[in-house]
Amino acid sequence: MSQTAVLPDRPGPQPMMDEAKGWAEQLTLYVFVVVPFLALVAAVPVAWGWGLGWLDVALFVLFYFVTGHGITVGYHRHFTHGSFRAPKPVRILMAILGSMAIQGPVLQWVADHRRHHAFSDRDGDPHSPWRFGSTVPALVKGLFHAHVGWLFERDQTNRGRYAPDLLKDDAIRRTSGLFVLWAALSLFLPALLGGLLTWSWTGALSAFFWAGLVRVCVLHHVTWSINSICHTIGQRPFASRDKSANFWPLAILSMGESWHNSHHADPTAARHGVLRGQLDSSARVIRIAEKFGWISDVKWPSAERIAAKLVPTPERA
Repeated sequence: MSQTAVLPDRPGPQPMMDEAKGWAEQLTLYVFVVVPFLALVAAVPVAWGWGLGWLDVALFVLFYFVTGHGITVGYHRHFTHGSFRAPKPVRILMAILGSMAIQGPVLQWVADHRRHHAFSDRDGDPHSPWRFGSTVPALVKGLFHAHVGWLFERDQTNRGRYAPDLLKDDAIRRTSGLFVLWAALSLFLPALLGGLLTWSWTGALSAFFWAGLVRVCVLHHVTWSINSICHTIGQRPFASRDKSANFWPLAILSMGESWHNSHHADPTAARHGVLRGQLDSSARVIRIAEKFGWISDVKWPSAERIAAKLVPTPERA
């Protein structure tokens, strides 16, 4: 995917959309979305007959949460919202791990997500489930669009407008430009580990299938569910100008991202699960990194800030 763009020379506000995706980018997108999905479809009969062992499960969990936190901690909370500061080596590592979730280069992911916040559930939002209206047929169409359909649109969010800070960062721009390399590494590292730990081609193939393809597909759909489900159903304890909602069943798999109403009420906060009992492993990772001195200036939400953003109810009056 082309990452050669630099900051535009023309003065004034930049347009919302950038040049359309080329055929190579579109083909790559189809491969990275469709192939893992086909692997997930095949997973049930494969698991029923053979091939799913404890090593596959362990590698699946390892790569799921390492690359998933690359998205939630790196792509989302750091690069998109600036929830904390990090030195260059940590920033590069987060960009690589986020790329290994195979959800697109960091520059484009950040531009899309910042645009989402700028126009959340309004015209201009790249993936609102309410795009076509609120009737049942319109919402069904909107849910598909928000979940996966928007990815296949040819026009792209303008990175010069929504991610100019990252375009200025040579290290991150170069890392983003190597997205295909990190994506390939994400698929073949599990196979390498599976082969070495079992000393067999069968172990390598099984790990490639479960900890590679199936893991990528599951992580894709959990992440995309934040765009679709978490803007449709769930609880809305915090005031926000959109339909973002907290959806607790996805809290563990999404690593805290499904506390989406909390996030939209306070986008730069490092913790999304701010109420009692709301699990947020991404915030825990940030806390550990802070204690080791790997990151700094973390924007933890104070109790007063949280209380000020809660929707008034008779119980809170």
